[in-house]
Amino acid sequence: MATKRATKKKPPIKVGILTGSPNDLPVVKKAADILDSLGIGNEVKVLSAHRTPERVHTYIKKAEKRGVEVFIACAGMANHLAGTVAANTFLPVIGVPLASGSMDGLDALLSTVQMPPGIPVGTVGIDGSKNAAYLAARILAARSAGIRKALQKDLDKQREKYDSV
Repeated sequence: MATKRATKKKPPIKVGILTGSPNDLPVVKKAADILDSLGIGNEVKVLSAHRTPERVHTYIKKAEKRGVEVFIACAGMANHLAGTVAANTFLPVIGVPLASGSMDGLDALLSTVQMPPGIPVGTVGIDGSKNAAYLAARILAARSAGIRKALQKDLDKQREKYDSV
């Protein structure tokens, strides 16, 4: 008689993480790892606001139909990715400016926070993909007791590190 293996069902994708370059994937992975640890389904896509704007638009529309509820957009230098994403959705967009180029991310930070009225982008610090993941989780926690519980457990674990010092 064959035995069935218990397979853990993957959570539905709720966070779409976009980055403008494959070079950014090590920083972006930190956000995905946080979301994974909280049990929040996510996916990472390399899409450029400058080189593939039509693919960004298509991805956003398809992701919304599949149930994505928050987008994280990570890019360096001019960083128009977050604004491009925000212009194509009414869902929350979190911009992550990345340290690159001669200004080491300051240019990306400034371009991310200077969105025109009506195209809001929540912005975290330079290379702040971990905080972007936590912010996305908190946005989702507004409607999910399970995510609130996972966030509380994570916070308790972080606090324990300070209790032992």
